[in-house]
Amino acid sequence: MTRGLAAKRRAERSGRWAEWAAVALLLVKGYRLAARRFRTPVGELDLVMRKARLLVFVEVKFRADPEGQPFVLGPRQQERLKRAAGLYIAAHPSFAGWTQRFDLVIITRRSLPKHMKNAW
Repeated sequence: MTRGLAAKRRAERSGRWAEWAAVALLLVKGYRLAARRFRTPVGELDLVMRKARLLVFVEVKFRADPEGQPFVLGPRQQERLKRAAGLYIAAHPSFAGWTQRFDLVIITRRSLPKHMKNAW
């Protein structure tokens, strides 16, 4: 296995672990899982959670070093996620009248997860 492929596999495992940690955090907060890794032609939604009549599209970010690179979603990524959320609603019209929100969950190895509501 090449070094690049091994690093990619480690990153994939870390990403999956971070998503499950985010789901656990949100379940404790009273959210329910509606979808995980919902793929669309414009991109993937990491998590779709619901609580009462609130539908939350959650982007999960993992960093091995909490002091490292800042946790920022650029305008292009935000727009891509908004388009993907629109496609999710189109595929699940029963959610069309629900309030929608975009959250960010930050997972690091040495600190508690951070849930940022209304991240953008």
